[in-house]
Amino acid sequence: MPAPPVDYENQGARGPSVLTRESDRPQVIRHRPRSARRPHLGLPAVPGIVIVAAIVFPFILIGGAYLYVSSEARVVQADQTDAIVVLGAAQFDGKPSPVLKARLAHAKSLYDSGTAPRIVTVGGKQEGDRFTEAAVGRDWLVAQGVPSQDVIAAKDGNDTLGSLEAVAALAAANGWTSITLDSDPAHMARSRAMANRLGFDVRTNPTRSGDGSQVTSEYLVRETAAYLAFEAFEQWDVPRIVER
Repeated sequence: MPAPPVDYENQGARGPSVLTRESDRPQVIRHRPRSARRPHLGLPAVPGIVIVAAIVFPFILIGGAYLYVSSEARVVQADQTDAIVVLGAAQFDGKPSPVLKARLAHAKSLYDSGTAPRIVTVGGKQEGDRFTEAAVGRDWLVAQGVPSQDVIAAKDGNDTLGSLEAVAALAAANGWTSITLDSDPAHMARSRAMANRLGFDVRTNPTRSGDGSQVTSEYLVRETAAYLAFEAFEQWDVPRIVER
């Protein structure tokens, strides 16, 4: 039996007709209340990254500097240069301390092997001293057979940078451009950085005997801190004295 005809004109009065397709059904859009919406997670993550970086970066910086100071302590360069520079250490009323004597003995061996035609000793005197470290070092080397005309005492400067500045002034006046630094192994990284800043072509050949030659963790930590302080704050005030 055929289905009765649909009265389209009157169906509005009786209510909505039956929809035959799913797509014909009206779409209901439900809005989430503002308080119930999920917070945007992108922005809060940025401060977190910054905080983590601020915590991690100093460890990376300090660790890298420590490794660099450690590696420089093992570098031995025997190239010929214009002068061997013996960095100062304590002297006791005209006699070199064991650390200074070890550096001086090493400088003599480098001189004897032809590393450089001259040795420069450095270091002023502390309060109450009668002698400078430079003069004590020069006298010891001459007493050991190094010709006096080949030993120069640079008496200005009471720290590494001040001593190297005195050597740079001598170098500029005499046309030297390259030096071999003689000091304790852990002292090499900072000394090289300072000498480079002054304009020198630098080689390092640390002493391998005496108390200062022991590369201890304590010594490395102290030199790492001093090296970072120089690179961060002091190097900008160091003049370029030696022109190559």
